Amino acid sequence: MDDIIGRIVYSKAGRDKDRMFIVIRAVNDRYVVVADGDLRKIEKPKFKNIKHLQLTNTKAEDVIMYLKKGEMPDNHLIRKTLKKIREAREQHGKGV
Repeated sequence: MDDIIGRIVYSKAGRDKDRMFIVIRAVNDRYVVVADGDLRKIEKPKFKNIKHLQLTNTKAEDVIMYLKKGEMPDNHLIRKTLKKIREAREQHGKGV
């Protein structure tokens, strides 16, 4: 389950459908904790069922670095990372 931490995901269900998040931690084999630094800040992340998430192969290396040190990344770092990935996907297509 550690390979999912730091991964970029999209919500497939709920009020936050189609919203991009970063997985902050795995609760168990069914649930993860996600944040986007905007509506779901790191101080109050969202618990999501994995089956309600669209996993991508993209990882947020900056965020992973903080999490490996046992620290929580700042909301502005999460927002900046997601913005950078969003812009790259718009320029190069969904395959990024």
